Amino acid sequence: MSKVILITGASSGIGRATAVRLGHEGHHVVLGARREDRLAETAEAVEAVGGKADVRRLDVTDRADVAAFVAAAAERHGRVDVIVNNAGVMPLSPMEALLVDEWDRMIDVNVRGLLYGIAAALPHFRRQGAGHFVTVASVGAHEVVPTGAVYCATKHAAWAITEGLRQELDPSIRVTTVSPGVVESELAESITDPAARAAMRTYRADTIPPDSIAQAISYAIGRPPGVDVNELVIRPARQR
Repeated sequence: MSKVILITGASSGIGRATAVRLGHEGHHVVLGARREDRLAETAEAVEAVGGKADVRRLDVTDRADVAAFVAAAAERHGRVDVIVNNAGVMPLSPMEALLVDEWDRMIDVNVRGLLYGIAAALPHFRRQGAGHFVTVASVGAHEVVPTGAVYCATKHAAWAITEGLRQELDPSIRVTTVSPGVVESELAESITDPAARAAMRTYRADTIPPDSIAQAISYAIGRPPGVDVNELVIRPARQR
């Protein structure tokens, strides 16, 4: 069954791969991100595999913008079936570097952005009597590494928010957390601390393609209505 699926952070990495895979599978994807040129490229990639895509510039740290993103999709298509809250940033640094602005940015995007997505979609899901929240968290939701204290804290929060949501909601609304390990992406490019940037080059020696995560999201979305895939952890086999 074709679904209307909203994806945040859809201009690159996991978001782009998820858009292409779901579009290829026959779903109508609605893509949001800040970089409009990259969004257009993602939409072209979706259409190249036979899919259909809408695009809208989106800042997930702006509550009104997120609400408008979801409302526009619901108005255009008559429903919203899934929201994939994927947007995230990862400017790692040691705590003693005191890069407080970067801490704030991670909290705004990784936590508030998720909450705004939930707040925007939940009324539509309740009205429809069905829906599916997918949160892209991280293996950082289950561990803490040096330079990753704040990032891992935001992903712990994303996991906790999503799990709490799952427990509170009626079973007609499904909730899934997807926790990727090291994936080929632009996330590491936001790291400004030299030591953390060097360490990340070593850490990212073994990666998996973003489509590996897209496949997991597709799997969760594609289960029958009575099946709720609570969490999937996907990482390179060499990442222990």
